[in-house]
Amino acid sequence: MKDAVLIKSNRYGITIYFDPDMPYEELVMEVKKKFQSSAHFFNHAEMAVEFEGRAFTKEEEQLMTEVIQDAAKIQILCIIEKNTYTEQIHKRMLDESLEAIHERDGQFYKGTLRGRQILESETSIVVVGDIEEGATIVSKGNIVVTGTIYGTAIAGVSGNYDAVIAANHMEPKRLRIGDIEVKPVIGGSYSWAKLL
Repeated sequence: MKDAVLIKSNRYGITIYFDPDMPYEELVMEVKKKFQSSAHFFNHAEMAVEFEGRAFTKEEEQLMTEVIQDAAKIQILCIIEKNTYTEQIHKRMLDESLEAIHERDGQFYKGTLRGRQILESETSIVVVGDIEEGATIVSKGNIVVTGTIYGTAIAGVSGNYDAVIAANHMEPKRLRIGDIEVKPVIGGSYSWAKLL
């Protein structure tokens, strides 16, 4: 049986694919379960969300948005509508919002880390891009990468052994939480690493 709900990262946040045939009430429950089990990946992020697979009424869309926010502990900045003028406005507003968040908290890095680049953060960080082989990301908190980690990721460098490293896909050279080497675990739409 195919998944009723699929979560994929995109440049602006996440795309959620919904089963077009499942009754709405059942779908809401599936969404709640899926996002509750993935909440630790999102780390109270602010993001845009794109819905795919089926159309909702305004009331259904509003309820679905509230369920996702509550279950995942995230703030949805906007719902992106595909290939519309509204989508362009939302994307522009989101770019400006991400820029403001980046300036205020240093929580977002937009772009791919390449070659021998090193990115260090005093807080948890979300990278909207990839960590290429040879590149390194270091954070005192969590690390979330919307693309793939090929290089090195080190989270919890201040001794935070509860830190998490999450990515859409991982083929890392090295992963570390605190001073302990870890291996990636594949789970749903994301790969992740956490000390158990």
